[in-house]
Amino acid sequence: MKIGLFLSAQLVPGTSVETGLKQLIEQVTLAEKLGFSSVFLGHHYLAHSQFLQPLSLINYLAPLTTTIRLGFGVYLLPLHNPLALAEEFATADILSNGRLTVGVGSGYRKSEYAAFGIPFEERFKRLAEYVPLMQRLWRGEEVTAEGYFGRLSNAKLHLRPAQKGGPPIWMGAFGPVGIRRAAALNTAWLAPPDGNRQALQERYAIYRATLEKHGHGEDLDFPLMREAVVATTAEAAELQASQYLAKQYAQYKSWDAAQDASAQQLQDEFALVGTPDAVAEKLKWYGDALGVTEVIMRLQWLDMEQAAVLDSMRLIGERIIAKN
Repeated sequence: MKIGLFLSAQLVPGTSVETGLKQLIEQVTLAEKLGFSSVFLGHHYLAHSQFLQPLSLINYLAPLTTTIRLGFGVYLLPLHNPLALAEEFATADILSNGRLTVGVGSGYRKSEYAAFGIPFEERFKRLAEYVPLMQRLWRGEEVTAEGYFGRLSNAKLHLRPAQKGGPPIWMGAFGPVGIRRAAALNTAWLAPPDGNRQALQERYAIYRATLEKHGHGEDLDFPLMREAVVATTAEAAELQASQYLAKQYAQYKSWDAAQDASAQQLQDEFALVGTPDAVAEKLKWYGDALGVTEVIMRLQWLDMEQAAVLDSMRLIGERIIAKN
């Protein structure tokens, strides 16, 4: 199983952006050295933090790395023109020598849609319309189409992505409707960092059944996102989780769509918290029971010290990835 790293590219207001960027580079450099498969970035506007925008940051990280994949988890596709993004993502794929993964989603914050003048209720229709349009453009097809984005007449991209057919698209979704949408479009479903074992089994069953219904095979990535803390002892991991996860959860609650789970439930049922051996056992279950191919871990939570993040990364790299 592959293990990726979700970067917390958002900084507490008033703190040094230069320092935060240096720390991100240190994490990415170490992740590549330790054998992490990928680094992923989130995407928001009007965040309650200093939020580094992911497309610019990926293009910045591309020449600083050589092998690790770079991805979005997820890019708010309905807020932008798909032609513009098809060209921007093609450029990013070229700059990274074919290492881009395009995670997309609709988002859930009404304030972002209001700021862009886009009706919130159109987000899912736009998402379903934009994904196949970008893929057609990446394949070099001449596209004539009209939709929410505008109108194209015999449009063709002469700048083609480095990856044949374009970067892989992963679609984030929480509920059954969104999961079915990802499967119907024959994209990988990027499972979010919530859901206990029973919920995950039910969701993956929906995804696989919908793939089969539409005649799609399972030759796709099966990625899963998780919050994580890995320490040398269970007690140390629990202490870190109790200290930082509550703050992270409080930030979630301050956004438009609050989750129902408590911070303790997030830690006990959704997060990967424990020693390398305990976490490796959970990872094995994800692979064996769900067919997960890559788990993307967020190791840095709000106000967490850089040293703690790097310690978790080293334990994962040396005691989990190295034994994979």
